[in-house]
Amino acid sequence: MQRPIVIGVAGGTGSGKTTVARRIFKSFPDQKILMIEQDSYYKDQTHLPFEERVKTNYDHPLAFDNDLFLEQINSLLHYRPVNKPVYDYAVHNRKTESIRIIPKDVIILEGILILEDKRIRDLMDIKLYVDTDSDVRVLRRMVRDIRERGRTMESVIDQYLSVVRPMHLQFVEPQKRYADIIIPEGGKNKVAIDLLVTKIKTILQDREATRV
Repeated sequence: MQRPIVIGVAGGTGSGKTTVARRIFKSFPDQKILMIEQDSYYKDQTHLPFEERVKTNYDHPLAFDNDLFLEQINSLLHYRPVNKPVYDYAVHNRKTESIRIIPKDVIILEGILILEDKRIRDLMDIKLYVDTDSDVRVLRRMVRDIRERGRTMESVIDQYLSVVRPMHLQFVEPQKRYADIIIPEGGKNKVAIDLLVTKIKTILQDREATRV
């Protein structure tokens, strides 16, 4: 049995990487595809009080439980289901419940640092980096954090200048060197997304043909 196709979608906060991943996902209504967000794998911080969890640098590679992430990807590659953790941004910690994930023929991995860990990167068949101007990214993040995460404008700006921007320059943007394809303008780049969907469908068709 051939293993699933793995696609990594990286990019800075607010770059449109999630939109790119979702548009690829929605192009396969027959449910041969699944999407896993790297944000689900922030480390468990139950041992820390809330005041300390708030101080965690969530844009640093060490914020992620990549060992668990790698373990679960490998299980899915062998068509074994996994229980994906659920992260609660309100309390800066994992929830007690998890989500059962059933293996599919295509796995999309999406996150700001999805190409940073070589162990995970080496499992990918296609590596994407979504590249969007920094002013657009910060405005998108501001709108998202205020609307969806109950943040104030001042706290978003402070976090961006003190943490997000330095981490982007140090860890996120250098991932471009690993990308097979760099997608400018994120989800607005319909041509790039259509080409990727066509490529994935071709791979799946070729695999189906070899099974006959």
